[in-house]
Amino acid sequence: MIYYFSGTGNSRWAARQIAARLHDTAQDISKLNQLPDLTHESQIGLVFPIYAWGAPEPVLSFVKKLPKTQVFTFAVCTCGEEAGYAMKKLSDLYPFRSSYSLVMPNNYIIGADVDDAQTIRKKIQDARNAIQALTDEITQHQTVYRVHEGKHAGLKSGLVNFGFNRFARSTKAFYATDRCNSCGLCARNCPASTITMTNGRPVWGKTCYQCLGCINSCPQRAIEYGKSTQKHGRYTIDAYVND
Repeated sequence: MIYYFSGTGNSRWAARQIAARLHDTAQDISKLNQLPDLTHESQIGLVFPIYAWGAPEPVLSFVKKLPKTQVFTFAVCTCGEEAGYAMKKLSDLYPFRSSYSLVMPNNYIIGADVDDAQTIRKKIQDARNAIQALTDEITQHQTVYRVHEGKHAGLKSGLVNFGFNRFARSTKAFYATDRCNSCGLCARNCPASTITMTNGRPVWGKTCYQCLGCINSCPQRAIEYGKSTQKHGRYTIDAYVND
């Protein structure tokens, strides 16, 4: 079984690609109602995005509860460029035999704009090639650590990640403009279940993973985060792939 967490679809797509090549199944951890039974699984994989050089909160919570197993285990993180020590920190919580980082298009539009279309397509094609290589290694149960940690990885996965989780996950800056047509897509797809529809408009609660799925997936481009996203594009992988 391949478990995944995803905001704008990068990790979901990667998990499904990996599962298809391994003749396995991909399961969204945000939709699990109980811990999985791993008794009959031949391998356990985890795919997730990097948030500020760390694993997202729901991923950390999931692996802390995931039963240990004797089968082959692996983890793949999707990131814009660097993963820091996220994989090493995760392996302290759960023993992964192999770990990989996979560069995917940028979706954190609070800090920077989206990649241009040509860059997005190249990153996706490079990711396809990387998935082919890593699934061949997984099939052979090879122990591999191929993670681009980047410079100052300890500082980024330590102090910077702490600051992100402590201060940057506020929902106060989210709002919907007059372009909102009350479709409710943001509320239905929020992995934190923090968005509710009130008088036809989305309202954000306190819990937020900063996946930015609500902003990037809004079909009306009606959701903003303060002034940080007003001049930035939007990105979901579904606009670029059919599989």
